[in-house]
Amino acid sequence: MSQSDDHPENVPLESMDVTEDKRHQLKQLFPEVFTESENSDGDLVEAIDFEKLQEVLGETSEILDQKKERYGLEWPGKRDCLRAIQSPTHATLKPNREQSVNFDDTQNVFIEGDNLEVLKLLQKSYYGKVKMIYIDPPYNTGKDFIYPDNYTESLETYMAYTGQVDGDGVKFSANSKDSGRFHSNWLRMMYPRLYLARNLLREDGFFLVSCDDAELQNLTHLLNQIFGEENTLGILVWDRNRKNDARYLSVGHEYMILVAKNADHLAEQKIILRTEKPGILEAESKFSRLAKKHKQDWEKVREEWLKFYNNLPASDPRKPLARFKKMDEKGPYRDDGDISWPGGGGPRYDLLHPENNKPCRVPTPGWRYPSKEKMLELVKKGIVVFGDDETTTPMLRTNLFDQRDQVLRTVHFSYAQKASKEFDNLFGLKVFDNPKNFRDLTLMLKYLTAPGDLALDFFAGSASTGHGAFQAALEGHPLNWILVQLPEPIPEKGNTAKNARSLGAQTIADIARERLRRAGAVASQTANADDTNPELALREIEPPDLGFRSFSLKDSNFIHWNNTVPEDANDLPEQLEAHVDHIDPSATEEDLLYEILLKSGFLLTEPMEVLQLAGKTVHSVQEGGLLICLEKQVTADLIRAVADAGPFQFVCLDSAFDGDDQLKTNAVQTFRSRKTVGEDGIQFRTV
Repeated sequence: MSQSDDHPENVPLESMDVTEDKRHQLKQLFPEVFTESENSDGDLVEAIDFEKLQEVLGETSEILDQKKERYGLEWPGKRDCLRAIQSPTHATLKPNREQSVNFDDTQNVFIEGDNLEVLKLLQKSYYGKVKMIYIDPPYNTGKDFIYPDNYTESLETYMAYTGQVDGDGVKFSANSKDSGRFHSNWLRMMYPRLYLARNLLREDGFFLVSCDDAELQNLTHLLNQIFGEENTLGILVWDRNRKNDARYLSVGHEYMILVAKNADHLAEQKIILRTEKPGILEAESKFSRLAKKHKQDWEKVREEWLKFYNNLPASDPRKPLARFKKMDEKGPYRDDGDISWPGGGGPRYDLLHPENNKPCRVPTPGWRYPSKEKMLELVKKGIVVFGDDETTTPMLRTNLFDQRDQVLRTVHFSYAQKASKEFDNLFGLKVFDNPKNFRDLTLMLKYLTAPGDLALDFFAGSASTGHGAFQAALEGHPLNWILVQLPEPIPEKGNTAKNARSLGAQTIADIARERLRRAGAVASQTANADDTNPELALREIEPPDLGFRSFSLKDSNFIHWNNTVPEDANDLPEQLEAHVDHIDPSATEEDLLYEILLKSGFLLTEPMEVLQLAGKTVHSVQEGGLLICLEKQVTADLIRAVADAGPFQFVCLDSAFDGDDQLKTNAVQTFRSRKTVGEDGIQFRTV
């Protein structure tokens, strides 16, 4: 929307139009396929020439006219999903300082609300900014996921569900035993959320989603439709527990499907994924202590080293270090590496044994290294290990501390009982069933992100992702995150629910926030303790961000004309009078401020300060790049002061001009004349 000659722009109060954004992207790629067409009113409008688009893509109408059957995933209600995506929202996010931790300084965000509405709200501010999205959506068991059965009224049904508005027939409902196992319900719930989530990812971003056997196949097809099959990187398997009472098989595993936003981009940028070997810092410290203790008696060092690592359980991620069984001044090493060419057909040349100068036995597949010069270079470095004589094929030596990272395996052990016990210990009693292991998420966060990146989880549950991010920060990998969780009521019956209610929790979102508070407090103690964890003590770690800003979904603070047109035309004068003051009387100044920020495309964690200009309170965002005045009256002195400050944008209340059109026109001209920040001067908006 452009600024007219004498009127400022209006701050858009709807979420970003995803459909229009896609049209814009298409126009950038294929401008030649756009044309003009008459609509039903006889007006000329921009349209897409689909026949021209087919020609540009090399598809002839003859092929398309045959209407051959196509491969793909279809289900009843898919069109409803598309309408849900295209339908904008008028909702906003209300800040809750009393539920937050370190609100003014933290870069972490917790949002209570329906994730479909929240994802729409985040489109403008966070489009293409998220490095990793992880979700653990409700599994399709037939009873334990809650979803709206009217996708075109998601905000209204959400408000009714949470008791924020009155209404007959709350439309959020748990899956019934009869309908829950139909895959269509689950797909209808997932499709629009995945579609909108993809928009938030960076080009080098990753999407990670947990699931079980029930929807693995459908979820894979769904991700292929939204992301493209070529972007699926693999499936991780997590072995969590045993079920000895199972009738046929003990199904104790879950999956994580890993998808890239753009695998081609990763390849072009030569991006590879590696993770630090678990326990490597601890191993270095242990070896140093043992070498000093035994005065470099490597046999004694070896005995004590193996005693520790061999006794670790098989599920301990440090267990593979036990394979490094030999010791010398360079540390633990193994010398059983295969030196032959993979698959056979490798080069064959003479490699002389250093003791008798005779050619060593060449492995049947040939040498691993293509040239003799390269092989001799490795011999000189001590990487090639010779046998007693030339009759034994040499082997390769691997030093533990020479290669500190590794590619992640696809099979992991992560026992559910251990995760539950750690969660229960955090609260002192059992308040939540089957929490995700936050340490698993620490591993994935560190593997898929770089320090300082932004992660998102819009099925946050008990906030395991936030807890995992706190742990990552303790390990020298700080991250910013956004968590979204529906305020799903805690069941009325059961010991676990009773325990949760005894702590004041009424919803799953309450449990999640309390977990973050407690996990942050524990992490803070750990960060300030020198001997809590010997490995953490070896790292140089900046003070971690262990806080979060809490927000809740609510209807807009600004009354919308489209929502207030009465069915009875006789009520129109009353509605017009009510619309004169279009601001919700219960809204605070901070509520208005964050709605303007969000719908103007700014982050929820933007740095802000309060200024005084011409006797008026003005909020400064991004070091003065955006100035917002929410005073009830705007003056000519304020307009001049703002113009002198030279922001990129200035926003104020439209009602603050009190009907003075001349002052508003002068403000438009004044801001337009300031060319220092751009060709169009200061962008002036009202709300």
